[in-house]
Amino acid sequence: MAIEMGSPSADELGDVVRVMKEWQDDDVPVQLHPGDVGWYWRFGAERTAQATRTWSRAGEVLAVGLLDGADLLRMAFAPEALRDEELARQVAQDVSGRGVLPEGEVSLEAPMSALIQNVLGEDGWESGEPWALLRRDLGAPVPDPGVDVELVGPEQAHEWAAVLRASFEGSTFTEERWHAMAAGVAYVDARCLGVRDERGEMVAAVIVWSAGEGRTGLIEPMGVHREHRGHGHGRAITVAGARALQELGSSSVVVYTPSSNAGAVATYRSAGLEQVSERRDLRRCARRAP
Repeated sequence: MAIEMGSPSADELGDVVRVMKEWQDDDVPVQLHPGDVGWYWRFGAERTAQATRTWSRAGEVLAVGLLDGADLLRMAFAPEALRDEELARQVAQDVSGRGVLPEGEVSLEAPMSALIQNVLGEDGWESGEPWALLRRDLGAPVPDPGVDVELVGPEQAHEWAAVLRASFEGSTFTEERWHAMAAGVAYVDARCLGVRDERGEMVAAVIVWSAGEGRTGLIEPMGVHREHRGHGHGRAITVAGARALQELGSSSVVVYTPSSNAGAVATYRSAGLEQVSERRDLRRCARRAP
């Protein structure tokens, strides 16, 4: 049967998220997580649907892509389809020939063991920026974070949004985007947490995304207000997120961060996560004019 590429409607996104949850397993390479789709949902259901692509055979979804910006496609594959040659070549053809990604310099994120890595490499794509994968097994007890952790709801959304903006240079996150994200189907299995300092000011923020009982959970995003760094808030909020995922039944917690971000890597390690591997995006450089 032929491989068909599609783009779900907003009403069909729930089915895509459900399928992606089934692919999250500690024995499978870490890849695009349903929580990544949930985090993108801050832009609204319609825009999330427009950014999503699926590849199916005989009605079965084998791969999902999320256009995280105009020039980056992030991908997840069914475990049994990671080395499917027909699928890999069809994805490669669609990425370059059917407008999934524009002309010029673009990137694609996929598991290092996925055949798409080889296929695009044969077509001249190169390795891009290295990203560190950090993981913590949740089979053992997670210690108390040592601070008061707050479950963030609609009433605290404006404070949480302000912390996130102060955590990331150029962030445009708003209270309205928090509400849009929280209305998404993926957020049902998420927890949004905040940590306050001794004055009662929220200083650290995290969202953790469960994929269900016995499956891998994700941290996305985690941030500490730039004026409150160096006091252990990043470690505390990360430990709190891991505890929340453990309570939700997750088997492990993972997070990706640029390998060059030594501060973030150190923070996650201090919270009990271990760097287990490194992933590089595939990058297609802009073609020079003849």
